[in-house]
Amino acid sequence: MDRDITRIDIISDVICPWCYIGKRQLELALPELAAGGLHFSVHWNPFQLNPDMPAEGRDRMAYRMAKFGSAERCAEIDANITGVAANLGLEFHLERQSRTPNTVAAHRVIWLAGQHGVQDAVVEALFNGFFCQGRDLGDLAILADIADSAGLPGAQAMLAGDDGLEYVLSGDAMARRAGISGVPSFAMAGHVLFSGAQPAAQMVASFRHAHDVLSRRAA
Repeated sequence: MDRDITRIDIISDVICPWCYIGKRQLELALPELAAGGLHFSVHWNPFQLNPDMPAEGRDRMAYRMAKFGSAERCAEIDANITGVAANLGLEFHLERQSRTPNTVAAHRVIWLAGQHGVQDAVVEALFNGFFCQGRDLGDLAILADIADSAGLPGAQAMLAGDDGLEYVLSGDAMARRAGISGVPSFAMAGHVLFSGAQPAAQMVASFRHAHDVLSRRAA
């Protein structure tokens, strides 16, 4: 994570619904911060919710039944998440998801997007693909198609090699060493400020306070 106090680092996984919800809350917070003279850049950093997930992923229903214990509990969780998302204009269709993917390749695409200045568009497209369309983010052809549609060139060729792999794995390990166990987590200048998809108003207050404290330290 960078030490720039005008930069917000988000530690996130593309299969985390609260990360997509948190993105929407941040998008509501940023204009309010800008109106007060605080302008931030946003950067997305890798985290694996399931670091032991096999490369091919797992059947989603089997995985979730093992994790949550019953179809009823899974349905309850999905209904809650879908309702929260709807309040922010996100139309989740979790019933369309058939597999829980390994997300290393998706994080490599996000890394490449950062090199081309289209990270926000690519992250948005990945979230939308998984939560709204039910696309398998472990499928390299699907990832390349999503990247292309979001204006990112070269994803197919990159995924054929190992570019970005070390960055993703080291970033994930660094987040764990920093004590991060849940996402989204939001950081500024190397300091984790909070975790979770907080309401926009709380984000505004947190970022303003952090910027003020860090500015005084740097003076």
